[in-house]
Amino acid sequence: MRRNTTDRPRGTFLTWYSAEERGKRFVSYLEENFSSEEVKFVDTKGLGCRDLIYDEDSADAAAERFLREKVDAIFLINTNFGNEEAAADIAKAVGKPIALWAPLDDEYYVDGMRPTDSQCGLFGVSRQMQRYGIPFSHIPCCRVESDEFRDGFERFARVVCMVKNFGGLRIGQVGIRPAPFFSVIWNEGELMQRFGLRIVPVNLAVLQDRFLRTKEEKPEEIAQFARAFRDRFQMDELTPPYLERMACLALTYIRIFEEFHLDVISAECWTATPVMFDGLAPCAVYGLLNDLGYLISCESDMHCAIMMSLLSAASFGKNRPFMGEFTVRHPQNRNAELLWHCGPFPLSVKDPDVSARLVNQREWFKVKEGTYTVARLDQDNGRYTMLAGCCRSVPGPQTHGTYLWGEFTNLQAWEDRLLDGPYIHHFVEMEGDYTKELREFCRYFPNVQMDESLRKL
Repeated sequence: MRRNTTDRPRGTFLTWYSAEERGKRFVSYLEENFSSEEVKFVDTKGLGCRDLIYDEDSADAAAERFLREKVDAIFLINTNFGNEEAAADIAKAVGKPIALWAPLDDEYYVDGMRPTDSQCGLFGVSRQMQRYGIPFSHIPCCRVESDEFRDGFERFARVVCMVKNFGGLRIGQVGIRPAPFFSVIWNEGELMQRFGLRIVPVNLAVLQDRFLRTKEEKPEEIAQFARAFRDRFQMDELTPPYLERMACLALTYIRIFEEFHLDVISAECWTATPVMFDGLAPCAVYGLLNDLGYLISCESDMHCAIMMSLLSAASFGKNRPFMGEFTVRHPQNRNAELLWHCGPFPLSVKDPDVSARLVNQREWFKVKEGTYTVARLDQDNGRYTMLAGCCRSVPGPQTHGTYLWGEFTNLQAWEDRLLDGPYIHHFVEMEGDYTKELREFCRYFPNVQMDESLRKL
């Protein structure tokens, strides 16, 4: 975008020439350096005045193109002062996440004139967005070649992926919550009304029916999945008799994902599955499915299912979220906590220096070293909040199941926050720090507030 001014000579104030030169350079740089499997560009070439948007007519033309091409986001660049009216008109018409950026103003003439004032215009653009009630992201004023720009643009792209996947999310509810787990109660109506999420109930009779059909119809695939368990894990003597049933359950869940067009599943696990399938535990099955891209939360935790989907989208589906709950404190390290579950983690997060074991159908291994995002969405009295932070893996006692000993800056503050609510001990972890993405995501969904109580920790 440029300012709607007269075409002044070079070397004067807010010139078209400088705006055009910068615009072409920035667009070329973006398309050459940020195009990928995840990111494609639709630009404004051929629109406005020499490809620059500067008034209502050119804004209408840009919005029409973006809508026709079904863009997922808009990246607005002030090539000189920009145009706050055009920016807001485009944003309002298209209705997608917006990122604002002003390149560093670094050209000055000997007589004191400046050709751009890009940062100055950014304040006008942002104020116009505020008056329209349009949420937006912002990349700091910097050079396009800088690491600061790269970090900001890539973060925005990940947030856009989260927003795109969250809207219209289809969540399968397989079974009902375990009777004593009042802590995982959730509100289907609110999730639909406030966020447009679609809950698809799949009762346990359907699960059982699809299991029996799969057992009859897919013996070769069952044998293949059973071999996968044998090849990847060391086993105790209790697990082998269950391998075919484990394989059949994995294929059954894939069938349910595809039949009901689900993005993620919140599943009952340890109370009904063993009863229906003669002692079968689903823990390792969930881990296998997670690595295949089929996300399932344990213990009917709907809010964890949503968080698993969000974190997966934040990594463009490349990292695997897992559900590890706050369990016990480290016996020596006052800031370390056992993030544990009975055995449903994806095998891809295993520490390469430990063995992968199956003990009574449950995975046993420690998670690999690294920094992990720790996050949960929850609600109370209709108010939805998201708590997120980071921990880093540290040595700790060996234990059963799948686990991570995570060190926090101030574990006591986390414990206090969980006890104060509305959070429970179930959290989702994923390798990498995605706290900024989660915070920015909340900009686009005002019904979710980011809990900032631990931000400085």
